Amino acid sequence: MSSQDKEFTGKVALVTGAGSGIGKATALLLARNGAKLVALGRTDSELQETVQQIRKEGGDAIALLADISKPEDMQKAFEAIKSQFGGLHIVFANAGVNGVWAPIEDLQPDEWDKTMNINLRGTFLTVKYAIPMLKENGGSVIITASVNGTRIFSNTGATAYSTTKAGQLAFAKMAALELAKHRIRVNVVCPGAIETEINDSTEKRKLESAREPVEFPEGVIPLTDGVPGTSEQVAEVVAFLASDRASHITGTPIWIDGGESLLMG
Repeated sequence: MSSQDKEFTGKVALVTGAGSGIGKATALLLARNGAKLVALGRTDSELQETVQQIRKEGGDAIALLADISKPEDMQKAFEAIKSQFGGLHIVFANAGVNGVWAPIEDLQPDEWDKTMNINLRGTFLTVKYAIPMLKENGGSVIITASVNGTRIFSNTGATAYSTTKAGQLAFAKMAALELAKHRIRVNVVCPGAIETEINDSTEKRKLESAREPVEFPEGVIPLTDGVPGTSEQVAEVVAFLASDRASHITGTPIWIDGGESLLMG
């Protein structure tokens, strides 16, 4: 396939949380399909790996270090995108944390605030500062939410996390309507159990005492008999939503979970 035949040739795509997991898989896929890629995150070594892999495959990419919860970081990042690539067409607001999972009475205010700041405020800032460039040509925004807070409410202790994910979905629907006149589409992917590193950093505390006793002896992912999905499967859906193939889709969540949320919700 020549560069002229690639779906995202001439497009600039921003992926937050591009150093690992769903973000990295999506960054690689968009770049392979012709997009100039901006990989944004907080861990320079991971971002550099993503960028170097894209460049090895003949793509164009830059790494930007930024904390999505800090307005000054994000403003600088978008100034750098404008300076380097001249515009922006695709935004994958993917960065986030699982945070602390604990009973509400045990969850500390600063733990709640950290999850809110990164997941919800970070999504707001990412989209807010992208809008001026997206208005120039129209574009696509895709936000990573979750089955938690949108279909599943039985994961005890995930209150802060689920609240941010429900908030992201509401934000996306509001933004989709507000930005439609500028030909900016806003959609949401809601992954279920996916093999990524984010679960390794989740702090879970005192959950047994608060959990409702429910067992799924056959596993919780009906489509695969309990086998989690992959980051690449999520990336394929993001690429579709970013493309002209999804030109009439906005304000829409897509659950990528093998039926997990239908069983556990």
